[in-house]
Amino acid sequence: MSVTIDIAGLPPEHLVFSPSPLAELCAALHALAEPKHHPGLQGWTTATNAALRPDLADRLCEAEFLWRSAHSDTDMPFAALPDTRGRPGATLAEDLDLLDRLDDDLFVDAALDISCHRDYEPNGPSPLVNAAVRAHALERATARGTRQAEFAQRLLTDPQAVRAWLRRLFEDCAEAFFDDLWQRVRPRLAADARHKTEVLRRKGLAQALAEMSPALALDDSSTRIVVDKLSSGHADALDPAAGPGVTFVPSSVGRPHLWVLHAPGWRPVVHYPAAAPDVPGPGSLDLLQLRMEALSHPLRIRMCRYLARSAVTTGELAAAHGITPPEVSRHIAVLRKAGLITTRRRGRYVLHQLDLTAVARLGSDFLEGVLR
Repeated sequence: MSVTIDIAGLPPEHLVFSPSPLAELCAALHALAEPKHHPGLQGWTTATNAALRPDLADRLCEAEFLWRSAHSDTDMPFAALPDTRGRPGATLAEDLDLLDRLDDDLFVDAALDISCHRDYEPNGPSPLVNAAVRAHALERATARGTRQAEFAQRLLTDPQAVRAWLRRLFEDCAEAFFDDLWQRVRPRLAADARHKTEVLRRKGLAQALAEMSPALALDDSSTRIVVDKLSSGHADALDPAAGPGVTFVPSSVGRPHLWVLHAPGWRPVVHYPAAAPDVPGPGSLDLLQLRMEALSHPLRIRMCRYLARSAVTTGELAAAHGITPPEVSRHIAVLRKAGLITTRRRGRYVLHQLDLTAVARLGSDFLEGVLR
């Protein structure tokens, strides 16, 4: 399954790379709500959660469905406002001002589309005016717990009050922890956006996508961006309702997730994990599957125990396991294709050794792959 973004005929200048303070705040709130998704942030999530005032922690629980399982589109309001030309605010206050500009129907629709509303569909009725859609939203919210049901009821009854409540919640989060976090990550996000813009200019979109994530690629015709996701969807980067273009938003705390906004009438947005210094990005899901299949054979597992300790020859492996050298060579070929071993020549001998770094990453690669 995948999400596709139609970019046929889109000029390169309409591809925008820019950080978003509000999107990064919501990514941080997701990490606080689901710390197991982000083992690399364990120290920060533990310390931040422990330092939250009880009243702020309770308020975050009331609205956590907006960022816990997936992201509500309310964290990228610029995508629904054509006059922004696809650029988020430079500050959290500017992003929140853009959120305030969404009309009530659009705001409620975006707030409920993740787990209380219907799937994306163009020109669907608003739950503020359609009784059947409203009842469906409340039913789905009730199935997810009392707090979510109460929030959905408040949102549908008095959206203006909830909007003001949510803005104050974000502002209190900024004071409690996000201002400090944003000050630390903003320079790196800005540098990442500048680098990707330069890659796009010099090497083209395919290379820029490859540097963002192995889950992003151009199709064979170079007219669509294809995003490897567990959901299916389609967006049109030339939709006149949202203005032409695609926005790419780097995130420091969002790794390993890759979020895609593809709602009808909204500008397509890809929220991608900015590369961390000295940390390799996860491989593709195809490579992960190849590696796991390579290690599924019991003989190759036993061979890996030898290969992990030192570099050995094909003949040594054959003697150790009581099989012929050609059989060893076939297993070595599988492990090499999966990128799990290195091979070097010493005189007339060819030595093989397990790549401990690649094997050590299998656990985190699997986690990042399934959470992408």
